Amino acid sequence: MKRYFLELAYKGSDFHGWQIQANAYSVQEEIEKAISLVLGKATPIVGSGRTDTGVHASQTFAHFDTEAELDKSSFLKKINGIVGKDIAFYDLLPVKSDAHARFNALEREYLYRCTLRKNPFENDRSWQIFGNPEVHLMNKAAEILMEYEDFQCFSKVKTSVNNFRCEIKQAFWEQNGAELLFHITANRFLRGMVRAIVGTLMEVGLGKITPEDFRSIIESKNRKKAKSSAPAQGLFLCRVNYPDKIFI
Repeated sequence: MKRYFLELAYKGSDFHGWQIQANAYSVQEEIEKAISLVLGKATPIVGSGRTDTGVHASQTFAHFDTEAELDKSSFLKKINGIVGKDIAFYDLLPVKSDAHARFNALEREYLYRCTLRKNPFENDRSWQIFGNPEVHLMNKAAEILMEYEDFQCFSKVKTSVNNFRCEIKQAFWEQNGAELLFHITANRFLRGMVRAIVGTLMEVGLGKITPEDFRSIIESKNRKKAKSSAPAQGLFLCRVNYPDKIFI
């Protein structure tokens, strides 16, 4: 039995998230159907993480096992021809038999996209902001994130994690004209964490709370203290990093 990592991207607008679920259209289901057709047998996959309804991925990975020796070029051509228009496969990587797309990830990076003016081409992939947020204040608050490791205040309440500790390695905003981008990288993320952080940082930028209020929210460890989550359509999983030793 051989194990492969599959690099892919997807537009999440029409999916009910990554994970297979009853009576809902998911990314995982669509990919498993395509792989199973190519390989001629039911083939489950394990993704690098689960995204919510409407969230996108410009780079993510999934692993699967097969007895077949796969030719990368042929496999990618076939599977891209089968899968729907909202998913694309970019690479097929042989890995060691115990390599795991989720648990071996060293860090993940997310990008959150906002637009400061009405743009009909961005409706399903950015958050339209009404107002002029103070980017320097949002960056001042974002720097505070690196001082902490417990982010229970930004986690969905109903979750089965053992702890709320995350090592955030970078978090910053940049503005390019009418486009406002938030970058965040960490060793792991909690359910709903990035969208809750973005929504709360935007309150800082719009002058509704201060950077010190933001610090107090983190220290409270209370989701009710944080602000509303940013909409799903602006969020992209954009990079997953793995150790070189898992690849063959």
